[in-house]
Amino acid sequence: MSIINEYKFEPVKKDSIVIELTKRLMDYIFSGSIRPGDKLPAERVLSEAMGVGRSSVREAMKALTVLGILEVRHGDGTYLRRADSGLLTQTIEWGLLLGEQKTMDLIEARKEIETVLARYAARRWQGNELAELKINLDRMKNATIEDFIEIDVAFHIKIAEMSRNTVLKDILINIQSLLRTWIKLVLESAGRTNFSYDDHVAIYDALAKRDEEAAAAAMTSHMNDATERLIEVIHKADRLENEE
Repeated sequence: MSIINEYKFEPVKKDSIVIELTKRLMDYIFSGSIRPGDKLPAERVLSEAMGVGRSSVREAMKALTVLGILEVRHGDGTYLRRADSGLLTQTIEWGLLLGEQKTMDLIEARKEIETVLARYAARRWQGNELAELKINLDRMKNATIEDFIEIDVAFHIKIAEMSRNTVLKDILINIQSLLRTWIKLVLESAGRTNFSYDDHVAIYDALAKRDEEAAAAAMTSHMNDATERLIEVIHKADRLENEE
């Protein structure tokens, strides 16, 4: 395959191999050897080019898939997703290209941040903010999956604004491209949105009552459900890759 012959991979050290492979794959992507929409070389070709096992290459590619940079088309191969450069910039900025553990660490951190934001928002929301949040909630009810993803992100950003904590709000805003990717993976895998809508109704109801504990509990429940579904998507993709 000429696309692999034109790019020379440097040997990879055995320590922190998935981290290093992820970085090398990103170097490959940014080198111009492959463009958005192009199919990546097969795992076998990449493993031979970098002198590592196919399982290590698979883990690195899986991390990039979870982050929305690569797209697995089962039975066809892995493609560089047609995504805006902002996603790639934010991904690198947040140091997420460090393997699956770092990805899971951020998912865990997001859960804690969003729970705190919900608690603060219940106490601090002002004026028309609740009505503005309700507009997003109402739009969710009959939205397509594609539209739901954007409304979902907007709903959580609005809660962050209602919290009056600029540091936590800025953290959430800075990772919104990644949130969008994760929400997309979960909803497209499920093929429906009703379970997520119900979670958001519970969050809204608690905020409307200014019940801090209920708001935190509703957000925690939502985050737990979303995390479980995301992990299942990751494991499902891994099982399918191993079967091919």
